[in-house]
Amino acid sequence: MNYEAFNQFCGSLAATTYVMQWGNSHVWKVGGKVFAIGGWAKDKQPAFTFKTSERNFYFLRECEGYIPAPYFANRGMKWIQQTDTHPEKDDDLQYYLTESHRLVSLGLTKAKQKELGLNQDLS
Repeated sequence: MNYEAFNQFCGSLAATTYVMQWGNSHVWKVGGKVFAIGGWAKDKQPAFTFKTSERNFYFLRECEGYIPAPYFANRGMKWIQQTDTHPEKDDDLQYYLTESHRLVSLGLTKAKQKELGLNQDLS
């Protein structure tokens, strides 16, 4: 996936906003909270950072092409950076971006979730 496809996909998720910050990184937020970042690769290749469940964090950090996310994981947060952006990993990345969006949106207040029309199907 390239940054254009990353931005298009993240923009298709509910109630998202985009900002370019942190060294010209593509930063996507839901309810004002970051859920995905495109950028920060050491070798100038695309890299994508996202929040994960604890289980996915421990799984992905052992997989080739994924590392604990710089600046996040070393602070105890469960964020992963995908450094292998070959097209065969696009479906996986879309899944993890969608999950990151869901996890971050669940951390918003109930009032904010309702305002944004998020998680309305959850009891």
